[in-house]
Amino acid sequence: MDVNAAVAALAAIAGVCTGVIAMLAFRWSERDQARPTRTSLHTDAVLPPGVDTVLSVLRSSAVVLDESDSVVKASSAAYALGLVRGGKLAVEAMLHMARDTRRDGEIRQVELDLPRRGTGRGEALAVSARVAPLGSRLVLLLVEDLTEARRIEAVRRDFVANVSHELKTPTGALSLLSEAVMDASDDPEAVTRFAGRMQIEATRLTNLVQELIDLSRVQNDDPLEDSESVRVDELVAEAIDRSRQPASTKQINMASGGTPGLHVWGNRSQLAGALGNLVENAVNYSPARTRVGIAVHRVSASGGDLIEIAVTDQGIGISEKDRERIFERFYRVDPARSRATGGTGLGLAIVKHVAASHGGEVTVWSSEGQGSTFTLRLPEAAAARERTATGQDEDDHGPDLDADPDATDPSLRLAPPTVIPAPEVLP
Repeated sequence: MDVNAAVAALAAIAGVCTGVIAMLAFRWSERDQARPTRTSLHTDAVLPPGVDTVLSVLRSSAVVLDESDSVVKASSAAYALGLVRGGKLAVEAMLHMARDTRRDGEIRQVELDLPRRGTGRGEALAVSARVAPLGSRLVLLLVEDLTEARRIEAVRRDFVANVSHELKTPTGALSLLSEAVMDASDDPEAVTRFAGRMQIEATRLTNLVQELIDLSRVQNDDPLEDSESVRVDELVAEAIDRSRQPASTKQINMASGGTPGLHVWGNRSQLAGALGNLVENAVNYSPARTRVGIAVHRVSASGGDLIEIAVTDQGIGISEKDRERIFERFYRVDPARSRATGGTGLGLAIVKHVAASHGGEVTVWSSEGQGSTFTLRLPEAAAARERTATGQDEDDHGPDLDADPDATDPSLRLAPPTVIPAPEVLP
């Protein structure tokens, strides 16, 4: 009996001890939960009310730093630019700005050039960084990407400089020639010669101003506002007629071929101007007694069928380094020859903008000493494709190249598709 009483007493004492220990553990757990931890200092809870919402809608890259320079909050754009790595601000110059602002409370702003992530070519990323205090312990860093804005500004600056130079050349020549005419008033032969030069410079100036207007129009206008189904045969016929006189002077044969009855959808005047520029360039930069061809085909593509118009010449060709820049405004492969032919350096830039605005593209293939092929690809008009499939072609819309009265002229004869293979060079 005494033994049983002793065991019961020990059991009671053990139960009391267990209860006390459980109570102490519970109190200790509540105390730890109430105490701020090291990780909780770097969560959104330390941000002032509303700041997290504001940062989430900002276009600029946002980074919030605490007093130990650890990142409390960073937007996805900041990670994309490579500003934050491993929970730290990776740009040393911005880190120094943040420390200075935390010390004196002044707002600072600076423009920096940062290396691009994932490129080994040393390309710079232009950014504008602004640092401001956020409360008593935090610092806010806003970074804006200025790379595209700087590129556009450089293009605009170069364009203005090039326009000024190109306009100054013919106007200066006209001024000098007019003075020469006045000085040679008693020499009819000299007056006639100088007047002829003045007409050439005046024509060049007129062409330059017109192409500037055309370039501005294709850049600003929406081709869909005045679009229609355009017959490709008509565009080809207009391009040939536009270059008929200079081609005849140089004894250049122009031939067209390919698939008849195709249509594209877009602004007719812009498309005619783009194709006319390609044919005109082919004639101007081809030697005498050569051949220029225009081939039209339908090609299949993932997003729908495309109409491919290839303009091939037998000129001197274009070097590889020049092929990368020929679609830039005012760029000329041979400036001396461009001036001799009246070229302004804007024709291919206009072609590029027209193709892009119509959902297409323009490409070039060239081999020095053999010739070049410029290929204009445009989406086919869906309604015209259905009409062609059912055999209901529009015979009363525009001239038929086969029935053209000049078809007996070998320079305008409709050649079979195999005569002008693109991008192969004409024989």
